[in-house]
Formats: sequence, C-alpha cells, structure tokens
Amino acid sequence: MRRRSKLTFHKGYLFALVLPLLIVFIYFSIDIRSLFTSDISSFKFNTVSDQIRESQLQALHLLNQQQSSLLSIWNHTFVNSNNITTVQFDDIKATLLTQITLNKHMQQILLSPYKAGDTLQNGTALDPSSAGYSFHRCRKVDQKFSERRTIEWKPRRNKFLFAICMSGQMSNHLICLEKHMFFAAILNRALVIPSSRFDYQYNRVLDIEHINDCIGKKVVVPFEDFMKLKKNHAHIDKFICYFSTPQPCYMDEEHLKKLKSLGISLGKLEAAWKNEDVKNPSRKTVKDVEEKFGSDDDVIAVGDVYFADLERDWVLQPGGPIAHKCKTLIEPSKLILLTAERFIQTFLGSNFIALHFRRHGFLKFCNAKKPSCFYPIPQAADCITRMVERANSPVIYLSTDAAGSETGLLQSMIMLNGKTIPLVKRPPRNSAEKWDALLYRHGLEGDSQVR
Repeated sequence: MRRRSKLTFHKGYLFALVLPLLIVFIYFSIDIRSLFTSDISSFKFNTVSDQIRESQLQALHLLNQQQSSLLSIWNHTFVNSNNITTVQFDDIKATLLTQITLNKHMQQILLSPYKAGDTLQNGTALDPSSAGYSFHRCRKVDQKFSERRTIEWKPRRNKFLFAICMSGQMSNHLICLEKHMFFAAILNRALVIPSSRFDYQYNRVLDIEHINDCIGKKVVVPFEDFMKLKKNHAHIDKFICYFSTPQPCYMDEEHLKKLKSLGISLGKLEAAWKNEDVKNPSRKTVKDVEEKFGSDDDVIAVGDVYFADLERDWVLQPGGPIAHKCKTLIEPSKLILLTAERFIQTFLGSNFIALHFRRHGFLKFCNAKKPSCFYPIPQAADCITRMVERANSPVIYLSTDAAGSETGLLQSMIMLNGKTIPLVKRPPRNSAEKWDALLYRHGLEGDSQVR
C-alpha cells in the first residue's frame, strides 16, 4: 500500500512538472489565436478578393468602351477623310476629353478596394478642369464685357423702325425682336414694339422701360405710344423684307389686313435682296444693312430677321452688340423676374445649372443641318454630366417641351460619382406654394407667353 501511494505520488508530481512544460511548448510552437481567427481572416480575404475582381471587371468594361470610341474616331475621321472640318475637329476634342474622364473613373474603380475614395493618391489621374483640357462642346461662355464690340444706339428725332416678326413661336419672336434692336441702332431709329393684336403681348413678358433706362434714352416705343404720336393714323413709308424666299417677310394677306385694321397704311413690300433664302442665309455686315435699309423716311418696317446672319460674332457676344450700362439689356418683366427669384430660393438654391432642352419640332429642323443638331438622349446626358462635373452643381433646372419618356431617360442617365443629379421642372399650380403667387394675382399664371 505504501509503495502504491508513493508511486502514485511520484506520477502525480511528474505530471505536474511536465504539464507546464507542455503548455509552454505548445504556446511557442503554435499561434493559438490563429485557431480562433482563421475563419474571420479568410472571410476578410475573400471579401477583398471579390472587390478586386469586381473592380477589375468594371475597369475592363470601361476600357472596352474607350477602345471602341477611339477606334471609331480613327475609322471615321482620319481614315475616310483627308480634310477635317472645324466641326469634326471639335468633335475629336470632345470625344478625347470623354476618354480622359473615363480613364480617371477607371483609376478610381481600381483603387476603390484600397479605400482610395474619389481622390487618387499617386496623382496620375488627368483632371480635365486643371490639366489644360478646357475644351468642351458644351462649354461655359467667357463673359468679357469690357472687351465687347458695341454700337451706340442714338435714334434720330421722329425716325422709327417698325419690327415685323412672323416665324416660329415666342422664343423665336424674342430673338427676332433683339435683332431688330441691332438694326434700329445701326439705322439710328427708335424701335416700335408690335401691337398685341398683331404679335405677342410683349409688355407682359419684357421690361421695356428697363431697355430705355439701360441705354439712357427712349429707344424702344410701345405700339400704343407710337400711335398716339401719329394720332392713331400711321403710315409705313417703306416696307423692306430681309428675305425674299420662300415668301417676302413671311407676310400673308391675313397679317396685312391685321396691320391695316390697326390704323396703319403701307405701300408695296420690297425685298432688300432678290435671292436671300431663309434656308441658306448669306452673311451680311453693318455696311450691307446701311446700304439696303438706310433711308430718310420717317417710318420703315423691316421683316422678318429671325434667320438673318448679320455680324454673327458681334451679335452673339455676351451682353449683345449694343452699348448699355446694365448687366443685361433685355430682362423679363419685374413680376416674372421676382417669381423666378422665389422659385430659385424655394427649389434650387444658389448653385444650379439651367438647361433649356427643346425637343418639339427640333428633330426635323436639326436633321436638315449637317451635322444634325438634334442630340440623342445618351449624348445629351453625357454633355450635361460633364457640365455638372465642371460646375460642381447639385441640381439642374430643366425647361423643356420633351415628353416624359425622354425626360425620364435623361434623368436616369445623369449621374456623377454614383449619385443622381435631380432635374427640377416647374411644378403644377399648388395654392399651398407661394413662390408663384404674384403671377396668380396678376392673371399671368395661365399665360402661354409666360410659361
């Protein structure tokens, strides 16, 4: 019994000595923590691996798009044509800029698993806005008012130009009226705004007195004031048509009768040029206008000048061709201007892009031009997205006559850095909203000219 107990004691003692040594050996030879974390590490590794694989697939897709676009440029521009026009050269620049942007996105995608975010740490990305790639087909106008080429508008006493605008709708008529101002300035005449019984009711849309204030003298005369000066019986001494084809001045018998019903008498319509066609207008200069429209007669009428190609660079410069002391010579009426300010304050804020996306009738009109000016929705969306990226604007105001199917597709394609840029349109009338209350109170809410 004693031997057994002694033996048992020695075995227990031996086990007590060996066990710590065994634990120490196992501790240093095996990383016990790995036994508990191996599954988690494997999961993390697989997650990163999947992200890398997905990013690579996305990058390959973008590379394929880039390759197709560059091949298209090569095949259609350099191979098939020896002479590259200005428009083609502009298209090349715009397309190459798109490819640079694609390249930037590819780098962002490839670096996304490494938490590089939107900023590339190695500085290899090409930023079109800072790397000298400033060209855009949808570029921002550089408004250098101090460098404008202008003409002084100094009407001679009792010399008037009667504006005739017949083609298109309200926007066309406003452009036509603006060109008539240039004509009146060249010919040193005051411009007579047409009657609402013959044309649109411009005094509901435009701030006519603002024009006179900006010039510093009475250069624009409403039709009613003109008729008072003429004691309600005015005579147009010369009626000169800018275009002779397809129809002089776009004037038909019905409109001639309307003019006469206003108390205006007129002679025969004359064409300034025998072969001037609205479909192919020739470039004209100030000297041409002075030679063909210059006269000592008291009242002359000029029509329709919407399609006139007169001193294009001069007319289209920011601020216009006429010298004035205001930021803009032509402004909406005060009611419309204040309503617009309230709309911006309510829906848009200070940083937004305003987009006039006209579609109705443009498919036929633009396809008559070479190249066509009617852009498919994807191409328009690409151009708009680049403008949003450049301006860093969070919202777009959309003025359009496009159908919901087109605006819906456009909205779905305007995205930047994974975020949709909202398109905001003028909402239907709601009495709970106060931004358009002034239009409602003054009976302008349902006016098609205002909308």
